[in-house]
Amino acid sequence: MKSTSLAGPGRPKDQAKRQAILDAAKSLFIRNGYIQTSMDAVAAEAGVSKLTVYSHFVDKETLFSCAVVARCEEQVPELFVDVPMDAPVEKVLLGIARGFQTLINSPESIDLNRLIITLGPQASSLTQVFFEAGPQRVLHELERFLGKLSGKNGLHFESPLNAAGHFLSLIKGVHHFRLLIGTGEIADEQTADHHAREVVTLFLKAYRV
Repeated sequence: MKSTSLAGPGRPKDQAKRQAILDAAKSLFIRNGYIQTSMDAVAAEAGVSKLTVYSHFVDKETLFSCAVVARCEEQVPELFVDVPMDAPVEKVLLGIARGFQTLINSPESIDLNRLIITLGPQASSLTQVFFEAGPQRVLHELERFLGKLSGKNGLHFESPLNAAGHFLSLIKGVHHFRLLIGTGEIADEQTADHHAREVVTLFLKAYRV
């Protein structure tokens, strides 16, 4: 007797269409900006009807929010998964610094940041989606990690959240800002590694008691 599973042929197909719409939206929003990207254009890019787009995403704002979250999930590496708490703290922080630096200075990340900046205060609900899906997620992960470190290895963080903000801001530095405004180039491996090591040394010096 054949099983009558709920997961019929239409279900994977619908999921494939949803993914195609998200992929098209991620590309078009980055390429053309929010205002210039229409639901018609997304439908055409994804190879589906506009009705199909609306059946998955009720409006443009929802589609943009989902596209931004998907983009952030792709870009934010699992910097804090299985971090060995018994490893030398300098080594662990250097690994986090390198990973975060690679992430924020990648062309994909720079393009996304520029898109969010163009939205400005008039689209605060959309920019908040980006902040929560990307920067805030990394900030809170680092806050939790530093909280576990406090009191060990001679380190003390009165506010792990503030310390996390300081660390991430140091990693960004001037170079990240120059990339955002188009006056810099991605640093070579040696230069990037030197910067990460300098930041870790400075950070540990500031928070060792």
